[in-house]
Amino acid sequence: MLAVLAAFKDSFLLWLFVPYSCFLWWKKEKTWLLAIIAVFSFSAFFYTKNRNEDLKEHIPEHAVITWTGSYTISGAKLRGFSITDSGAKIYTVMTFSNKEEKEEYENISLSGAMFRVKGKLTPANMPAHQYAFSMDEYLKSQGAIGIYEIEQAEYIGKKKSISSVLAQQRLKVKKHIVRTFPKRLAAEAEALIIGDQGNVDDDLSRAYQKLGITHLFAISGLHVALITLLLFEIMLRCHVRKEHATLAIMIVLPLYACLAGGAPSVWRSVTMVEIMMISRASKSLLTVDDALSISFILLLAYQPAMIFQVGFQLSYLATAALIYSSRILQSSNHVLLQSFYMTFVCQLLVYPLLIYHFFELSLSSFVANLVFVPLFSFVILPINLIMLVLTGISLPLSNLIFAVYEPLRTWLTSGILFCKEIPYQMWVSGRPDILLCALAMIGVLTAFVYIEKKYFVRAAACILFPVLVIHFASSLHRDLRITYLNVGQGDSAVIELPYRKKVYVIDTGGLLRFGQEKWKESKNEYEVGRRVVVPYLKGRGIRSVDAMILTHADADHVEGAEEVIEELRVKEIHISPNSWEKAVMGEVLKLVKEKRIPLKERMAGYSWAEHRTEFKYISPTDTNYEGNNDSLVLLLKFGKFKSVFTGDLEELGERQLIGNNVADIAGLTILKAGHHGSKTSSSEPFLNITKPLLTIFSTGLNNRYRHPSQEVVDRYQILGYTTLNTAESGSIEVSVKEDSWQIHTTAEFLEKKKALSK
Repeated sequence: MLAVLAAFKDSFLLWLFVPYSCFLWWKKEKTWLLAIIAVFSFSAFFYTKNRNEDLKEHIPEHAVITWTGSYTISGAKLRGFSITDSGAKIYTVMTFSNKEEKEEYENISLSGAMFRVKGKLTPANMPAHQYAFSMDEYLKSQGAIGIYEIEQAEYIGKKKSISSVLAQQRLKVKKHIVRTFPKRLAAEAEALIIGDQGNVDDDLSRAYQKLGITHLFAISGLHVALITLLLFEIMLRCHVRKEHATLAIMIVLPLYACLAGGAPSVWRSVTMVEIMMISRASKSLLTVDDALSISFILLLAYQPAMIFQVGFQLSYLATAALIYSSRILQSSNHVLLQSFYMTFVCQLLVYPLLIYHFFELSLSSFVANLVFVPLFSFVILPINLIMLVLTGISLPLSNLIFAVYEPLRTWLTSGILFCKEIPYQMWVSGRPDILLCALAMIGVLTAFVYIEKKYFVRAAACILFPVLVIHFASSLHRDLRITYLNVGQGDSAVIELPYRKKVYVIDTGGLLRFGQEKWKESKNEYEVGRRVVVPYLKGRGIRSVDAMILTHADADHVEGAEEVIEELRVKEIHISPNSWEKAVMGEVLKLVKEKRIPLKERMAGYSWAEHRTEFKYISPTDTNYEGNNDSLVLLLKFGKFKSVFTGDLEELGERQLIGNNVADIAGLTILKAGHHGSKTSSSEPFLNITKPLLTIFSTGLNNRYRHPSQEVVDRYQILGYTTLNTAESGSIEVSVKEDSWQIHTTAEFLEKKKALSK
């Protein structure tokens, strides 16, 4: 692990072998063992380093690629991984020209399919902010060198291999499930049997996350263990000799891992079972933790970048938790207590990793797993496997069973969705830094020692102290923080007062959706609120929003509000007078009623002050909502710092501001440019009054409106005013103190991160 991390991150990590070797020497380990460890580790380092260098090769415009089994078809796009004729792995994207072409690709297995293609490597888009999904990081974890956009493709044949044959069988199983299972049960069966979660409902998936039982909705080590046991028992009942049954399982398990999609947790379990079986067959005394370690080494030797996959990290850490907590697990013979202990030790050891990657932890998982682990393991999974076989034997009989099972399973789903709505079951921690994660991990390990010794009060203290530190650490800032989020072609800003006394969210981004043919629609629509705004808020450790300010009723400003309201506590919402009448506000109003959130219409003249920060609405001046020029405009003052958030205000609205609020808007520190820098806004008279030290355009990369307008950009340049664009800089965070202010952008953050990794 150290060797691989040193090769990817920083060779300085190799120095950690010095204290490790000293520890082994202190433990009086053999000198030859130290030598083997040193040789093996440094060999792994140079092997990984050289492999990383090989990944930097250039892909020519014309190439031959072979598709792997890892791909998806959604909307008009085919996306997945392929291998070039030189052996490089690339993330390949192809756009279908028509519906018929898409259907043709959906009905075949692409694994092993060879194409002569013309295209080019394209850079991955910058993540919206430091807590958002990073395509670059994803490609690195998959061992891919970049994104290859196909312009032309010609099929030239199929490469025969075991993996391509299994992929073909996997597609047949998928089609069989879709054809024979009830529609409401098919997605679950695909996930549990072949590891395909592409059709799982988003609401149900989020419910599983909140209950902390997502691991049950995918193929995991537990599934592999149950299937291994089932096959072994069936063969023994059929009078197959134990040695032959063992050999058969050793052959079948790797094939099943490929058939099931090859997730890290599956390969971890399969390799461990194989190693233990080989050990027993050779009558050696290999322990389970040795099997875990060998499995870890083998998978990293095959694909070193796998160490950055969250599933890989969680699978090995959870398994280690169970192996090394045997004393705790065996302290009771009661089934329920043992189930609780298993959940407890797994969840506790992986929680530092979970909050680092996902910024939250399910508190209900400790109870939910007691119910759902046995339910899924011994009822739902076996039923799905039995029904898969039965639908191939007798459809009338399987339909009869489905008629009984489907209502029961639907009732269970309704119960899960109901549980999802229970408040306060998620602890939003924010992303702790590495030192806090290390503190949390040390606290957990120390707690396990105390639990074994029956010192439960000390164990609780070891767990709770890091938790409290992490909980409050994110709010211990003395400055005012304003973040202009990169939500694409839309608007969103987050204001955090000193010590996070209050949090305000101004607009939530969204997409202007234009009608298109049905076959081009993606399975899961991109939601700015869920993908950008919510991850930022949770990543910062923000658990509630004191006021959500929706400047006006345009989709690119309010569509993301639904996801924010669903995921976080919103105490009140401010809107422009009568903007609620617009159709785009329909879903927001529905949620407002369900959650009983106060909806307040505000206009010019309303003001308030919090923690040395003054707020004042300076537009609109009437209650007749007509669109952009009736945007709710907010003025913020903090010491000498002064900023205005203009929504989509255009020239007419700017003239009204000049007429009514000259003193308020004169000499701004930061101006959020109206209407994304459209040529209908940022008029010269307005700029001459405001004289902003910095102006921020909130736009999407290569947007169809070509915002900001070149005419407006030129106007700022002629006047000598500095501008930043979220499309180019990413999210822009402003840190404001009494007499100074600083800016930090996502682009700067990524550059620093890149420099450190070099």
